[in-house]
Amino acid sequence: MTNRVASGNAALTLKVVGIILVLSFLLDFLILLLPFQPTDRSWQINLATALVDRGIVPLVGIGMLFVGYWIDSVGDGDGQSPAYGDRPKPIDIRFPVLILSSILGLIFLLIFPLHLNNVRQASAQNVEQIRQEASQAETQLQSQLSQFQAQINNEQGKAQLEQLRNQARNQFTELLKNEQTYQQALNNPQLPAAQKELLKKFKENPAELDTFIAQQTDPQALATQRITQIRQRKEEAEKQARDNAWKSGIRIGISSLLLSIGYMIIGWTGLRSMGALQGGKRKVAAR
Repeated sequence: MTNRVASGNAALTLKVVGIILVLSFLLDFLILLLPFQPTDRSWQINLATALVDRGIVPLVGIGMLFVGYWIDSVGDGDGQSPAYGDRPKPIDIRFPVLILSSILGLIFLLIFPLHLNNVRQASAQNVEQIRQEASQAETQLQSQLSQFQAQINNEQGKAQLEQLRNQARNQFTELLKNEQTYQQALNNPQLPAAQKELLKKFKENPAELDTFIAQQTDPQALATQRITQIRQRKEEAEKQARDNAWKSGIRIGISSLLLSIGYMIIGWTGLRSMGALQGGKRKVAAR
């Protein structure tokens, strides 16, 4: 008797937990649909990702639900009803659950190609936006370079530029002459290693200082350096956008396909089995 009660409680627990898992997924599904924006590609991608990430929940719930019914059927086969005794049995919800499983299988099957296509188009759009932003940055930099060159082409601009170079040269020279200050700079943990290497180079060869100052105050050289940096960041951003799209497409796509196979096997196999059982009963009744 104790075993029957224990198995009945286990069956009831599995059914309750299974139903809660399935209903919680359906509730999440309805919430994720809001606000409903079916024409928005980002909304479609986010919805597909969220559904696939939660897709295992109802699958586990359905499995627990059917295990609960299986425990009940074992008790019924012994002539006992371990879960309910002489009480009337609850409504059998296996058929609608199998229908739901088949529907979810079709939904996840549709998500597979749709998500791959959406991710591909979103990636292409992001790459194009990155290229446009990089092109705008280069155009803006060229415009600033033209304005600056126009300013320094006159005598006043040349004098200001030469004054700026002299100030920088004097600052470095004073630093390099003072051994104590020079060592403090080299031992400063906040000073980047590249700048420390420059100081060592200037100390060994003072002529490198003039070359460095000339390069750092040359508008064309600075513009070329900035353009190189812009293009490098553009390439890195494009690569990251493509990698993120590839990873999302593979992860969500394969997971969606696997979930679709799992739900379809459960749904269609279960419906076919229930239909075969009904057909068998009709044959027995006919005899």
